Amino acid sequence: MDIRDLITKQLITLRLLSREKKAIIEELSTLLMENGYLTDLETFVQDVLKREELGTTGIGFGVAIPHAKSAAVKRSALAFARPVCGVEWDSLDGRPVHLVFLIAVPAESAGNEHLKILSALSRKLIHEDFRRVLQEAKDESDVLAALTGI
Repeated sequence: MDIRDLITKQLITLRLLSREKKAIIEELSTLLMENGYLTDLETFVQDVLKREELGTTGIGFGVAIPHAKSAAVKRSALAFARPVCGVEWDSLDGRPVHLVFLIAVPAESAGNEHLKILSALSRKLIHEDFRRVLQEAKDESDVLAALTGI
């Protein structure tokens, strides 16, 4: 599994205006829908929100990684957003979120592909330098370049 195969420039937004968790999930899900990764936007959003009810995906360090295995996903994908303001996400460290990765995986995916993606991201995101590169990225190409090392 290679993160570079899951994300494209079209799935990155660097000036997200939404200020609430649900709105951000909806906006990133819309990017997935518009780019052909989903069959049903509402079903996927509901699956992500159900997962959020089980426990926060705000992992700390200003990062959230909402995710879902869903029948509405055609093929695995990763979307990224950088909200213009910190967003309350019930993060483990209580701090607002500034970087959001949304993981979409088909329900019928073999094994735990979403866990592999989460693990690969988490290994990088614990490093302050990596988070800073994402926070300071000037454009989508900068984000893709940062993710190249995953």
